Amino acid sequence: MSETTSLLKEPWQYFDRQREAGTFGIWVFLASELLFFGALILTYTVCRIENVAAFAAAGRETNIWYGTINTAILLTSSLTMAMASQAAAANEGLRRLILWCLAATAALGLAFLVVKGFEYREDIERHLVPGAHFGLKQTAAQLFFGLYWIVTGVHAVHLTIGIIMVVRLTLLGYLNKFQLDENPEIQVTGLYWHLVDIIWIFLYPLIYLPGRTS
Repeated sequence: MSETTSLLKEPWQYFDRQREAGTFGIWVFLASELLFFGALILTYTVCRIENVAAFAAAGRETNIWYGTINTAILLTSSLTMAMASQAAAANEGLRRLILWCLAATAALGLAFLVVKGFEYREDIERHLVPGAHFGLKQTAAQLFFGLYWIVTGVHAVHLTIGIIMVVRLTLLGYLNKFQLDENPEIQVTGLYWHLVDIIWIFLYPLIYLPGRTS
């Protein structure tokens, strides 16, 4: 049995078809995720147009340093994930490189969550959670931070899922229970990871730049 054949799973009889089906499936899933986040971003846009001054004031209260650090972390993780995917697709026995890149990707994802945790703690201490004791005078600023907690929280959940997927691949590969070369699961996981990164690239200017660009 060849290495490629060993990757076949039911009900597929040909590896190429299995890989194409997996790629098509993840693209359909990613499209649905884009629609979900697109609806959130559209809601944010409408609220911001209706409350420009309040959103600018609220945006200035976000910690741009935390946001910028996390942007750099995720962009770096995209690089390591892309390297893992390309090394696996090359089918040149780059097992150690693939494992190191996967491990680095998971570690960077965890670093993002840690930084976000510090940011959340600061937000809570400054009463930037919508409610009776909200820390800003503008009523509409609660809309901004309501959306802030929703979109960043949902993004963190998606990132956590991505970390679990990458850690699984890393552990199975390290224990030699998982073929790394030409394995479509690495490419599928990579596509999911890049989606999470791209979404953050859109969220960063929406969250951290209002009120700071003028």
